[in-house]
Amino acid sequence: MLAATFANPWRFQANPEVYLLVVFLIGAFVYSVRVIGPRAVGPGQPVVTGTNIGCFTGAMVLLFAASTWPIHQIGEDYLYSAHMLQHMMLSYFMPPLVLLATPTWLARLLVGTGRTWRIVVFMTKPVVAAVVFNVMVMVTHIPPVVNASVQSAPLHYSLHLLLVLTALLMWMPVVGPFLELRLSDAAKPVYLFLQSIVPTVPAGWLTFAEGVVYSHYNEPVRVWGISPTDDQQLAGAIMKIGGSIFLWTLVVFYFFRRFATNWKEENSYRRKPLTFDEVKSEFDSTQAPSEKVR
Repeated sequence: MLAATFANPWRFQANPEVYLLVVFLIGAFVYSVRVIGPRAVGPGQPVVTGTNIGCFTGAMVLLFAASTWPIHQIGEDYLYSAHMLQHMMLSYFMPPLVLLATPTWLARLLVGTGRTWRIVVFMTKPVVAAVVFNVMVMVTHIPPVVNASVQSAPLHYSLHLLLVLTALLMWMPVVGPFLELRLSDAAKPVYLFLQSIVPTVPAGWLTFAEGVVYSHYNEPVRVWGISPTDDQQLAGAIMKIGGSIFLWTLVVFYFFRRFATNWKEENSYRRKPLTFDEVKSEFDSTQAPSEKVR
């Protein structure tokens, strides 16, 4: 206990497995775009867009930041609030960027048209994807699971992998590369609104629980002087407020994208000017008024 009191939470610790993963993903993306892409797309079609590249860059930055020092080490050993921030980055912020970074041709090459495609179609149905993801979220908040995962690197990374995979399923109906599997813009706000409700359960439990829920984080070494109880409540706030703000921003965006365009078109006073041919055609199709006989 005395040794733990003098531990340094800010001591740098390398994560070579994460470095190798990020380098591999970057190399695979570049190879796919430079070598496979030109042979996979039709003539005149772009292999990759600026949006794809920007989203891929953002996804790699989030993956690196969430899985390495200092967020990973502090979240694993000292603050559950940092652990929660890590989960938010891996399940809410990074997955939609990964999907937006993936060109449709690349996604179809990876999935194919056989059994894997049928599995993807089933697993990305909105109800199935939402249930699977939220069950995974609930599992990752069970105290024995949390306490065991932070003490076992293989279990910790396995849970993170499952969290990312189920998050990708959850986001597929919203921003997936397969347009035929996406929800309509009218249905997306409803889907995302329901996604914002379920996390309130573990978030409220963390915020109002009496005592420290996770024994692993009841440590004598405190970062920034945050007590275990305050750390736990901060984690609940990050999950509820951070996740809700992000999801509700998307809800508002898709709502206005769906309905504001129609309203603008229906209430616009700007009219397309008529051409000579259109005026002539209208006159030709209209019968001249008959003169009254006096």
